[in-house]
Amino acid sequence: MEDPSPFDAQSLLVESETLDAFLAEVAAEAKRRMPGANGCGVTLERDGRPYTVASAGSSAPPLDEMQYTIDDGPCLEALRHDKEVYVTDMAEETRWMPYPPFAVDRGTRSSLSLPLKERHGMAGALNLYAERPGAFAEADKERLRLIAAQASGALVLAVRIADAQQSAADLQATLRSRTVIDQAMGVIMGQQRCGADDAFAFLRAASQNRNIKLRDLCVQLIQNVTGEPPQEGAFQPRK
Repeated sequence: MEDPSPFDAQSLLVESETLDAFLAEVAAEAKRRMPGANGCGVTLERDGRPYTVASAGSSAPPLDEMQYTIDDGPCLEALRHDKEVYVTDMAEETRWMPYPPFAVDRGTRSSLSLPLKERHGMAGALNLYAERPGAFAEADKERLRLIAAQASGALVLAVRIADAQQSAADLQATLRSRTVIDQAMGVIMGQQRCGADDAFAFLRAASQNRNIKLRDLCVQLIQNVTGEPPQEGAFQPRK
């Protein structure tokens, strides 16, 4: 079967608002380009914990979850050992027990799992499931390998973007906390007629004595003094 159009993972990533949305489109595209498959799932494993981030069709989620439950199966073998795993007929499969009989009971007889090669603390796999034995011909495998290869490259970029966004969010949270602390220091400096170092030491000691986070203590102090929550804008205490 000829693909209607080339698969372009980079463009798909640009058009997707989130990593999960991108991977959902990858799963949908893989299933669409493999008519013999009745389900497709994308598994990611980070810090030793696998989870399905996207799926197309109804068969993938329960089959993925069964593999996570027994911590074994073609999906996990593909992502953990960075290799393609093809199951020709679940009814004749003896590996990963009791997963194969579970798959057969749910109408799945063959599967193909392809690794997604993200090297920054995350591993992944693209998993396709089919109702009939031997559903994946060599031409199908080659087509799906190209999708997995492109998705792997885009996944590296997507994870870097997501990590950068999280770092930016963490930085903004840190800056907001610093602003609140600076405002509270200004209040203490005015009340106690002391310098910035003494004001900070005063707040830190109060935080420890009351067993409350420093930022929360500063918010309470500012609200008690001004009757309003702290301002989000930068504030620099007097020296």
